[in-house]
Amino acid sequence: QVHLVESGGGLVQPGGSLRLSCAASGSIFSINAMGWYRQAPGKERELVAAITSGGSTNYADSVKGRFTISRANANTVYLQMNSLNVEDTAAYYCNAKIRIRSWTWENEYWGQGTQVTVSS
Repeated sequence: QVHLVESGGGLVQPGGSLRLSCAASGSIFSINAMGWYRQAPGKERELVAAITSGGSTNYADSVKGRFTISRANANTVYLQMNSLNVEDTAAYYCNAKIRIRSWTWENEYWGQGTQVTVSS
């Protein structure tokens, strides 16, 4: 069993900041990449930011320069969100590509989601 637990969502005013956290636990051999996706009502889920085990990062164009993804350790990832605007309102989901054994393929896991609402 693998679990991804997110925290840090909430209500913030435009221009404000939030930091999301995601911790992976359970039967884990290695985590190849972790990332954050978001889904607003009526829209498809989209990649926000991702980071590999080697530290390479990838961001959606809409968040470049405002959001920063980082890893506290092999199993925990943060998303620092600055200069938030109303278009950032969405449910944010943690994603991880995990091998549970050295001989198994990588599988994709999701957290339960945390709501971020940007409103005045």
